[in-house]
Amino acid sequence: MSVSFDIQGKVAVVTGGAGVLCSGMCRALAEGGAKVAVLDLRPEPAEALAEQLGGGATGLACNVLDKAGVEAAAAQVMETYGRVDILINGAGGNKPQATTNPEQSFFDLPADAVRWVFDLNLMGTMLPSQVFGRLMAAQKSGVIINISSMNAFRPLTRIPAYSAAKAGVSNFTQWLAVHLAQEYSPSIRVNAIAPGFFVGEQNQRMLLNEDGSLTPRGQQIMSHTPMGRFGVPDDLLGTLMWLVSPASAFITGVVVPVDGGFSAFSGV
Repeated sequence: MSVSFDIQGKVAVVTGGAGVLCSGMCRALAEGGAKVAVLDLRPEPAEALAEQLGGGATGLACNVLDKAGVEAAAAQVMETYGRVDILINGAGGNKPQATTNPEQSFFDLPADAVRWVFDLNLMGTMLPSQVFGRLMAAQKSGVIINISSMNAFRPLTRIPAYSAAKAGVSNFTQWLAVHLAQEYSPSIRVNAIAPGFFVGEQNQRMLLNEDGSLTPRGQQIMSHTPMGRFGVPDDLLGTLMWLVSPASAFITGVVVPVDGGFSAFSGV
């Protein structure tokens, strides 16, 4: 029996593609032989990354909360490549105003900040899935990968909006997997990756002091991560390449933790 991780010639669309984690995903997909469309709110980084990738990659401006804009990007992708085989819903993030702290209690969280987090993470996954999923339904094949989070498994303190939004992403992943397989084609698969703790621009100040040492919150996380380190972008790539390839042909509707064991550890 042979196991194939071959994605040579596949067309992959990555939203939030110029971000820290997703830019690594774009590179892995391109190295695997896929033609990559890098979609990002910021056109310049998307175009710059596409130029680095070569191999027919393209960079496009796209606001994942504007369905008409997503449809316009999809039209450009179809004009360039003629099909879409892989969609990575990578756009997402948190907002300081939707985070509790000593100066801002849960009771005072602004509704617009909470709504912003919900929209970016959940609607920012659902709208591209509608647009590109329709194309996959017409083709009767395709793979959608959503980005969930450890917060979906166990809500973390201080970030109620982000935790709830990512829980929504996990639930939507399961729903969409069943819907597309039953209503359109069992050859359309939908799964999610749930990263553990990766240091990025949004959470660096919460996890690390200026001298690089751990903050109290960083120490808490590390004490509950059996592998004893934060993740790095490359840690996600093996799971990604497995889920988008024929190697996972009978896998749909799952959320895979990539977390150094955090979700398995009870604390004792």
